[in-house]
Amino acid sequence: MARPRTEFPPASDIRALADPAGRLALHVTPGARSENMAIGAGKLAVKVRAKPADGAANEAVMRLLADALGVAPSGLTLLRGATSREKLVQIPPP
Repeated sequence: MARPRTEFPPASDIRALADPAGRLALHVTPGARSENMAIGAGKLAVKVRAKPADGAANEAVMRLLADALGVAPSGLTLLRGATSREKLVQIPPP
């Protein structure tokens, strides 16, 4: 059985959460049953299936965020929160 396609908030809404310098605050839930994104409390909540071991969850978050924004994962930079659920990511300008 195929996994359902992940629904993303519009890229413009995600970019609106970033500060003027392009830094985006995330709240990450690793080990979730399904992958999704939602906007709430001034942050982007991201749920990924990957477990927080050997950076797998961080890679999954960056891949999912890149898909939602329509950019390459290499265009995103994790600024803070490599071992935390609260992360700060630098996103490229539109």
